[in-house]
Amino acid sequence: MRGWWQDFTDLVLPTGCGGCGTPRTALCARCRTGLTGRAPRRVRPLPEPSGLPVVHAAAPYRDSVREVLLAHKERGALNLAKPLGEALAGAVGGGVGVGGAPRNPSTTNRRPSLLLVPVPSSRGATRARGHDPTRRMALAAASVLRRAGWPAGVAPVLRQRRGVRDQVGLGPQERRANLDGALRVVTGGDTLLAEDVRVVIVDDVMTTGASLTEAARALRAAGSGITLTAAVVAASPDSFEINRN
Repeated sequence: MRGWWQDFTDLVLPTGCGGCGTPRTALCARCRTGLTGRAPRRVRPLPEPSGLPVVHAAAPYRDSVREVLLAHKERGALNLAKPLGEALAGAVGGGVGVGGAPRNPSTTNRRPSLLLVPVPSSRGATRARGHDPTRRMALAAASVLRRAGWPAGVAPVLRQRRGVRDQVGLGPQERRANLDGALRVVTGGDTLLAEDVRVVIVDDVMTTGASLTEAARALRAAGSGITLTAAVVAASPDSFEINRN
């Protein structure tokens, strides 16, 4: 498990760009542009799972974007959470129409009207990594949205109710079967899922859409009538190709 001194070292002494390895910078200008330099796009996997909410992504999952996400997720480069959060905030905004001033300025100092719900990692993965990367990015994204005047909050209300296999190497049908019924909303979490709150499921990457679909199922079961969208930092390049026309 990471110690506090490792976290501190990552923050103040970046060893190289998380995307390309350029020395003495956490994220170089070129790799930052690859991550946040394009307008968020709606993405859809093929085949598209039934029940998948509308998903927006900031960038295709390839090249430097892939390396940045892996550096943050698997190699503990915590200083990348802020730029990844900025990218995720852009994807959230693409789905719910965030731009300019809030639609309901009077709610700014009340409870959040935009709720980011991270797809949870397993307890074992969180222990092995020493942090929960999706939750960390969600918190950074909510901070970006609040600075823009949107009352955004993070609600980590999803939990795994049973063990699941590692998704790496599984096909679309295998991933759906692996995750079917695997998530639940924690006791009391349903109180946050009000009809006047926009709920956005957030994750780092979308490939087949199985994780987002299962998260949506669990949230709909706990909060009838809620408005759901989803946002990810990156998605399979094929899903971007689908939406060019």
